[in-house]
Amino acid sequence: MSGRPRAVVDGLPQYKPGKSAAQAAADHELQEAIKLASNESSYGPLPSVLAAIVSEAKSLNRYPDHRGQAVRDALASKHGVQVDQVTVGCGSVGLLQQAFMAYVDVGDEVVYPWRSFEVHPVFSAIAEAEAVTVPLKGQSFDLEAVAAAVTNHTKLVILSTPNNPTGTVCSTKDLKQLLESVHDDVVVIIDEAYLEFVTDESGDNAVTELLPHHNNAVIFRTFSKAYGLANLRVGYAIGDVEVVGAIDKVALPFLVNGLAQTAVLASLEPQAESELRDRVEEVIRERSRVSAELEERGWPVTPSQANFVWLPVEEQAGPLFQQLESMGVVTRPFENEGLRVTVGTPDENDRFLDAIGSR
Repeated sequence: MSGRPRAVVDGLPQYKPGKSAAQAAADHELQEAIKLASNESSYGPLPSVLAAIVSEAKSLNRYPDHRGQAVRDALASKHGVQVDQVTVGCGSVGLLQQAFMAYVDVGDEVVYPWRSFEVHPVFSAIAEAEAVTVPLKGQSFDLEAVAAAVTNHTKLVILSTPNNPTGTVCSTKDLKQLLESVHDDVVVIIDEAYLEFVTDESGDNAVTELLPHHNNAVIFRTFSKAYGLANLRVGYAIGDVEVVGAIDKVALPFLVNGLAQTAVLASLEPQAESELRDRVEEVIRERSRVSAELEERGWPVTPSQANFVWLPVEEQAGPLFQQLESMGVVTRPFENEGLRVTVGTPDENDRFLDAIGSR
């Protein structure tokens, strides 16, 4: 045996990314396959953003701005907050890991609904924290039960809204009630990775509605989904100066690379914002179309506010995943729970619908 890893490492739950299209094609001896498994954008970077990335590539021999100051300035201006209320990281998941590093000691409690984002139990285990999971109510969060699960030992509450993988969203009213019932020494993380796809009007702007009244709330967002920058890994957090400052202190040096910083700045320009709106509207139209066709064919579909649809098919999830993959469509199964399918291009969605057929 080489070295002596921490005892917790051997028992860590493993994050399972979606299988690549190339691997699926090879496994089933297909000419090609499509990947609808990882909630990525099926489109390339926004055109104006791509041009900025290409130009920045000439500076790859230089370290990026350590703190991403220009990005922080731009995000603060966009959201109407102070610059020191914003930090950037390696996607929203990287910021979540930093929050664990900053706030969670061995034996502390971390409360989150389940099923939700798969890294929550992974980060809890690494921190040797006590993960307190609150069952979903139907396919949605039970925020009253979440509040009731908080104790004097709780350090973090984590809420992904829209939830991954069910696609359901928390209303701002319900989030307010939760925050009012939780002591202010408990940090409440509201992960809005799929915010751009939300059409439910009950989800008002959390930055303006929640942050001014609750210093323990912090909001995570990402450029990986709607903006089509998953490969560059950049997200950001907005919150109270002290909370954001603690998350910032544990960041690796030069965490967000120069290409990512340039891409974000270009993404916040008016031209890119216009391109983004067109793209998001297309995804929302396709989400509605795919959901409606699945329902017509007898499949159970949870109304989604994200860029994916959730089929709560329970024990059928594994066999359905295998069937679709054998036909060149890679999706994301959750054993004995359901199947998550990313909304792709119209052609990709048609291929998925052809493959799944009727129930």
